[in-house]
Amino acid sequence: MAPPMIVELQDTTTSKISKELVTMRRAGGSAALSRVLTLLVITSAGYEEDAIAAASLSSREHPCRIVVVVKGALTGETRLDAQIRLGGDAGAAEVIVLRTFGPDAHVDESLVSGLLLPDAPIVAWWPHGVPKNAAETPLGRIAHRRITDSGAEADPRAALFVLADSYRAGDTDLAWTRLTLWRAQLASVLDQLDPAGLRAVTVTGAVDSPSTVLLAAWLRLCLKIPVTLASSPEGTGVRSVRFSRDEGDVELSRPSGDVAELYQPGQKAQRISLPQRPVSDCLSEEMRRLDPDEVFGEVVREGLKLTNLRSIRASQR
Repeated sequence: MAPPMIVELQDTTTSKISKELVTMRRAGGSAALSRVLTLLVITSAGYEEDAIAAASLSSREHPCRIVVVVKGALTGETRLDAQIRLGGDAGAAEVIVLRTFGPDAHVDESLVSGLLLPDAPIVAWWPHGVPKNAAETPLGRIAHRRITDSGAEADPRAALFVLADSYRAGDTDLAWTRLTLWRAQLASVLDQLDPAGLRAVTVTGAVDSPSTVLLAAWLRLCLKIPVTLASSPEGTGVRSVRFSRDEGDVELSRPSGDVAELYQPGQKAQRISLPQRPVSDCLSEEMRRLDPDEVFGEVVREGLKLTNLRSIRASQR
């Protein structure tokens, strides 16, 4: 792999960044026309490199321009620093890192408008820091899709209710995307069961896992039967789903590792690949679709209410 081209621009402007990008692209032979979207990454100092690494991996499937807005200190002189990365670890992307400083530095459309690809969709991603209303933030308003990650929050379950209260079509969260493989396997299991024989469901997962809550909300919304949440230690994600039936329980369990086991009455346990998904895979999945995720919308707006987690959280305070 050829070494990346990296240029640093201190105390600069969007116009200068755009001109430098054109110069670098000509020197490196990179064509802007090959990019299919603009990915806006909104983060804080110290978190940007992990986000850039995940976005760059995703760009191998979705060639894009990645504009990373890093909000710096609000004190001192107002200025904009930038870094442009082409080639190498940038993958199939052009990476532009904008670092804002000072009290008058505004993270809004005017900051990024000159760097957006013309006539291309815009996806906004907050890898850390779920906004109170993503759709009403300055950059969220111009985006076709808005991606948050409640799993990166100090209180992931509380972050889910922030999303539920402000949900707008086009919003999604990586805690939901991490469930894609689980939902596919569970849908396959449910196709083999008589819905009339289902009495209850138990979802077990880490106390810090918003994916566990979303999975319980989805099952409650789909099956219209009681769903119980059981907690496992932090950092373990979703552990198991058990369907209680008169004919015998059916359970899909992943106690550790990337392999789950499906237990059914009268049958040998079936081993199923069910790995925990890295951020880059989840981000790639979300970038495949630019239409609203209607199922996610129903789960956060209606399914979470059915889990009654709000009242549970209130009673625990």
